[in-house]
Amino acid sequence: MASPPPPPKLPIPGRRNILITSALPYVNNVPHLGNIIGCVLSADVFARYCRLRGYNAIYICGTDEYGTATETKALEEKCSPKEICDKYHVIHDEVYKWFDIKFDKFGRTSAPEQTEVCQAIFHKLMENKWLTENTMQQLYCDTCERFLADRLVEGKCPTEGCNYEAARGDQCENCSKLLNPTELIDPKCKVCKNAPRIRDTDHLFLELPLLSDKLVNYINNTSVAGMWSQNAIQATNAWLKEGLKQRCITRDLKWGVPVPHEKYKDKVFYVWFDAPIGYISITASYTPDWEKWWKDPDNVELFQFMGKDNVPFHTVMFPSTLLGTGENWTMMKTISVTEYLNYEAGKFSKSHGIGVFGNDAKTTNIPSEVWRYYLLMNRPEVSDTLFTWADLQAKLNSELLNNLGNFINRVLSFVAKPAGGGYDSIIPDAPNAESHPLTNALAEKTNKWVEQYLEAMEKVKLKQGLKSAMAISSDGNAYLQESQFWRLYKEDPATCAIVMKTSVGVVYLLSCLLEPFMPSFSREVLHQLNMSPDEDLSFCDDKGETAKAKRPWDFVSAGHKIGKPVPLFKELKDEQVEAFRIKFAGSQAERILKEQAEAEAKKVAEKLKGTKLSG
Repeated sequence: MASPPPPPKLPIPGRRNILITSALPYVNNVPHLGNIIGCVLSADVFARYCRLRGYNAIYICGTDEYGTATETKALEEKCSPKEICDKYHVIHDEVYKWFDIKFDKFGRTSAPEQTEVCQAIFHKLMENKWLTENTMQQLYCDTCERFLADRLVEGKCPTEGCNYEAARGDQCENCSKLLNPTELIDPKCKVCKNAPRIRDTDHLFLELPLLSDKLVNYINNTSVAGMWSQNAIQATNAWLKEGLKQRCITRDLKWGVPVPHEKYKDKVFYVWFDAPIGYISITASYTPDWEKWWKDPDNVELFQFMGKDNVPFHTVMFPSTLLGTGENWTMMKTISVTEYLNYEAGKFSKSHGIGVFGNDAKTTNIPSEVWRYYLLMNRPEVSDTLFTWADLQAKLNSELLNNLGNFINRVLSFVAKPAGGGYDSIIPDAPNAESHPLTNALAEKTNKWVEQYLEAMEKVKLKQGLKSAMAISSDGNAYLQESQFWRLYKEDPATCAIVMKTSVGVVYLLSCLLEPFMPSFSREVLHQLNMSPDEDLSFCDDKGETAKAKRPWDFVSAGHKIGKPVPLFKELKDEQVEAFRIKFAGSQAERILKEQAEAEAKKVAEKLKGTKLSG
């Protein structure tokens, strides 16, 4: 029988209580590698780091399910929006499980808690007079007999110098400018391709200009205290500079949270009003005591992860919504934003099916820890980065296999050798390790890298944290070479014991520091060390574990028996890389057609084989 899930974690007075969210992935498609590094994977690394350090942290995420994109996809696939959400929620869940993403709760915005929390916030905003009614002009399609939501309209981008032909009604994906559908040049209904007409419709608006003093005060204080990334500050300032405008919070749709107001009962909340509230409602489906996380700003730190296109909604819209309620919400302290990850020569694109998608990664037989490592080493923290198969191969073969894997395997294989050539799998005793100059120098270097690792991770500079941990492995390899332990074994057994006990300590240290990045790798290393991930995976100050980095020979005690060492990584060969490059070229749709054509050609060839030529 499966063991029952652990009880939900709640904030603990006197501890560091950290609430982590990543942008809720939209449910109408399979996530690609750009989405994965942009939010869920980055947040997972930070959440795992927090757990490793003994902080009381929860990681909340889920699928964003309401809105036009779901209705559009449902029309395409000829089913109901709910069926689309059910189908893709499972796909997302499976992809993240394969990538070893460990949520405390992976929920859905279509859950009843979303309606409750969303409507409660709406009532508070109404009560506090931050909402106004306004008539707006919206595109109406006479053929489909409906007002067209933003994403049901496509046309030419009106922005000077852009002129992108397929701009959506809410945002141009070419120049990232936020749009209103009525601004598009030559708009067309996405469903029937006819030209819509402009008609009046009443909507509710959040008065951002009236909330701007509260908002600017929050931004000025928090962006400094929470060390917001530069790209987050720039995107937020761009919005503030343009001047805050009232934002519509309702939509003429059926699929969404209903507006609890007699006049607007046929409308739903705009997905960008209700999607960030999903963080709160998913926490509410995790624990009925959700307010202990969300309404205790003095004891809870909120860290939010997302791609750069989501910033204004988290730094302007969502905080304004919470501030407008007048309640004591836990507001975002730190925001971590990624730029775009591009694919080979172009952009990853869900709508065009370009790039490697979450379910594709699985079919390559390249382990998830390698994908995680590559994406995190390539994390677009400051500028866009590029995914290339050749780079993935280089990082796997030279950094993981030849540096990290080689170091661990050399150390453990030597310890495992029978007596006479090794230590028969038993860690030797090594008194006075600090008296050995080479070992002392290694301990100093290791400690310096650990300090840099901790500093980077606390500031959510994940790529820097990973590089610092990998540098320990490079130093470990140099230490082995310089010590010439294979000669010392016969010539100076006492020093050899110091080198091996210290090296095993460094192996253990690497399994801890790299766990947030490559959890399955760490589990395997601990297994080979004959240690338990549940008990031995910890790097806390109060348990004295961080201090041991100065004395790596103290990590694993003498007399401990290790398990069986096996190689940790496999080489990726040129011909495999070439095959992947060909396999994943073009769009997903083109790949499917290509596979179908190849299967058809194979069938024809088989048939021809079976027919004798008449002479």
